Amino acid sequence: MTLAVLAGVVGGVGLFLLGMRLLTDGLRLAAGGALRTILERWTRTPVRGLLSGILITSVVQSSSAVTVAAIGFVNAGLMSLAQAVTVIYGSNLGTTMTGWLVALVGFHVDVKALALPAIGVGMALGIAGRGRRMGAVGEALAGFGVFFLGIDVLRSTFTGLGEGFATERFVSVGVAGALLFVAVGFGLTVLLQSSSAALALILTSAGGGAVPLETAAAMVIGANLGTTSTAALAVIGATSNAKRVAAAHVAFNGITGLVALSMLPVLLQGLSLVRELLNLDAQAAAVLAAFHTLFNLLGVALLLPFTRVLVHFLEERFRTPEEDEARPRYLDKNVVQTPTLATNALVMELARVGSIARRMGQAAICTPVRLPRIASDRAVLSSLVESVGDFCTRMRRSHLPVELDEALPNALRVSRYYAEVAELAEAIAIARLAEELRAPPELAAEVARFRAATAEFLASAGIDVEGYSPASCADALSGIEKHYQALKSDLLQAGARGQLPVREVVAQLDQLSNVRRLAQQVERGARYLSGLETAMPEGE
Repeated sequence: MTLAVLAGVVGGVGLFLLGMRLLTDGLRLAAGGALRTILERWTRTPVRGLLSGILITSVVQSSSAVTVAAIGFVNAGLMSLAQAVTVIYGSNLGTTMTGWLVALVGFHVDVKALALPAIGVGMALGIAGRGRRMGAVGEALAGFGVFFLGIDVLRSTFTGLGEGFATERFVSVGVAGALLFVAVGFGLTVLLQSSSAALALILTSAGGGAVPLETAAAMVIGANLGTTSTAALAVIGATSNAKRVAAAHVAFNGITGLVALSMLPVLLQGLSLVRELLNLDAQAAAVLAAFHTLFNLLGVALLLPFTRVLVHFLEERFRTPEEDEARPRYLDKNVVQTPTLATNALVMELARVGSIARRMGQAAICTPVRLPRIASDRAVLSSLVESVGDFCTRMRRSHLPVELDEALPNALRVSRYYAEVAELAEAIAIARLAEELRAPPELAAEVARFRAATAEFLASAGIDVEGYSPASCADALSGIEKHYQALKSDLLQAGARGQLPVREVVAQLDQLSNVRRLAQQVERGARYLSGLETAMPEGE
């Protein structure tokens, strides 16, 4: 490769990447909130999600931008994982638009006559409308011109090179040769961090005769696979949802690439026959653009019917400890038709819920307060309470024996008590972080003793704790109640004597009242759960 050719390749790719950046950034700014609106509202069904991914990626010319946006919306709860997966299918189809632009415009239009006016008009709009939507449109238009100028430089560089790269000797190796050029295409995308730039380079080199059609087709498959590198790098250390979306991207491109590689000779021969029958352009760039579109369409046709299976598979992977804890451990649908077993499963699951609720209460009362852990535990508990409700609904549809008539109402009552414990724990933790008690030392020490006594009570107030009995738990709660009343009297006296500001007295009484209510709800939950356990008949 001569220095002139190297300079042409580097300069052409540079212009192409610059044009892509200007085009993508300009369209993002011009679109404003349209991207969010489309992804949030237009992805309710698999087909609409697919079409949205195609449309947005075709416009902004960046599948990475669409994938990152989808990850963000999944994390924010604005889009389900299933919706994000269909958008990814569409974004891969949308990237094929680049190939068609290169093939149909780059090789058939006087690019300079199109690009230079676009750059001039775009920059004029950018300067006149700086900071406004008109300026963003101008930036996109200028990027469009630079984009095609880069294609023209690449096309001119590769035209006439012929056997310059001598790739035929690798093609004859067969499968090994094809895999080699898949790796080359993958490497180009990773190096340039843009599959569009890699495709432009491959198509212009094939169109100029520097690379044979079969070789270029293998490189196109590699470039398509290379887009997964951006998603994989973006989710290092990210959330579970982000990893699942990236894994869906890798799965789609991997399966699509494998199918395309295994059918490479058949697909190319089929395209050649269609081209001859319809008397279409015989140029290599057009054939490669059609090839790129065809194998992505095949990928969508293969995977779209199995989207639910893929989503379920991904939801079982990349799980955090919190997500694992949020999964019911005992609520198996197979035992619903056996009332005694189902009730026993319900009791054991509610005991788990109670353990998490008591853990939250202790974390809120004790020092130091760990609000993130409490918030995480509340999400876990809410998920389990919802699962308990669903399980009770299934049990209601079965025929419960008379002795278990009260089982379901009591189970729901227990779950409600523990859900209230979670709410109170979070409220206590937030209040403790926001305020600090400035009271006489003996009063502050008494408040600390009350909290410690409540935390000790919570540790023992569960049916899964050895030595638990409803009577002893009720006696311990009575002691907490007496302690609260004495402390309330002390706080009111401190306020009346001016030892503590009235506002702080009120705030402390609210906090301590919440601590007392938390203990009450824990005792009620354990008492009803114990009654549910003892009400179960022996055997079936």
